[in-house]
Amino acid sequence: MATVLGTPNSVPDHVPPELVRSIGFMLNPEFLADPYDFFPRLQEEQPPVFYDTDPVMGSGWVTIKHELAFKALRNSENMTIETTSIFPRDPDNYFNLIPQELDPPVHRKFRNVLDPFLSPKAVLQLEKDIRGLANDLIDKFIDKGHCEFTNDFARPLPVTVFLRFMGLPLEMTDTFVKWVVSLISFAERDKAVEIMAEIEEYMSRVIIEKRANPDEGAISRIVHGTIDGEPLNERDIYGFVFFLFIAGIDTVYAALNNTWVWLARNPDRRREMIADPDNIDNQAEELLRIFGVTFSGRTLTSDYELDGITMKKGDRLMALLPACNYDPEVFPNPREVRFDRPRKPILTFTGGVHACMGAHLARLEYKIALQEWLRRIPEFDLAPGTQITYPPSGVIGPAAVPLVW
Repeated sequence: MATVLGTPNSVPDHVPPELVRSIGFMLNPEFLADPYDFFPRLQEEQPPVFYDTDPVMGSGWVTIKHELAFKALRNSENMTIETTSIFPRDPDNYFNLIPQELDPPVHRKFRNVLDPFLSPKAVLQLEKDIRGLANDLIDKFIDKGHCEFTNDFARPLPVTVFLRFMGLPLEMTDTFVKWVVSLISFAERDKAVEIMAEIEEYMSRVIIEKRANPDEGAISRIVHGTIDGEPLNERDIYGFVFFLFIAGIDTVYAALNNTWVWLARNPDRRREMIADPDNIDNQAEELLRIFGVTFSGRTLTSDYELDGITMKKGDRLMALLPACNYDPEVFPNPREVRFDRPRKPILTFTGGVHACMGAHLARLEYKIALQEWLRRIPEFDLAPGTQITYPPSGVIGPAAVPLVW
């Protein structure tokens, strides 16, 4: 399933032997046991840049340093994002994941189609609806004294908001979630081609419908959008719709799951948050730093030196974003959750020109989730006997979070 350059465990001649590692973090038992203990330990145990012979993601360079990650993510002269996707596609009917797999300056032209509707001002118009949805969800289980947080709150909140934004039917939620979870799960890689075909069959019908009957949703805006005054071609439309669909379903959900595990395990810190409601922005940003859920890769288009290490054209480089958020040179005592921490850019939503299009919406959803849940269910715990487990996936989050109160 993964698009890789070279083969797992292969080490090019130009890679210094002392920089070769075999972390294989996606299937590493230590990672799967507790990713948020694993990531800060990388800062303590590994060099700033190393070469990982990963059996899942493929061999390539990895950086865990905040500054080096930003440097790479902003470098479109020596690196491309185009060949780093994990999603299989038919070479005879290929599509790019738009705008994610496009380099500047074309990338910006496509982002402009939707950026006005994902600006801070635009997403604030959704605040009332998101807050209402959060409370509607809580209403369903608050009197029961328990819930399965992943299914009852963490997923339906952002997914419902996202499907409304896209202009997709809410009654298809379970199918959409099943598709996306299967695609990003490394335990179900053999199903990827089949699932991609199902998604394309469905979304192609949606695109036809939006062309005939425009609405205010993102899919319709893409279908009727223009680049340099010209309409988008069919494969670009599909690539744009597919990317948004994949990117919007699972990331906020995973961040909420990770956060609520921490909240349940740290009642004193939870009460600290409740006692200081005006500090919600700093609280949310710090927890988003701690619980990054995704990664960002590049492929070198020319030889390049990073942190004194010579990388060659064709080499692959991954910025391990959650680990970068624990860089002690940027975030002193990085394991400590500090709600008074001076604001510095976090890499949870990646960085550079390919920074997450939906970051403003994601932050708003996350903040509202914290506010409304803690207002209505301030005291809660993990259900007795709960063992938090993490499936191998391209988006990091626990499989289940059963809560009681």
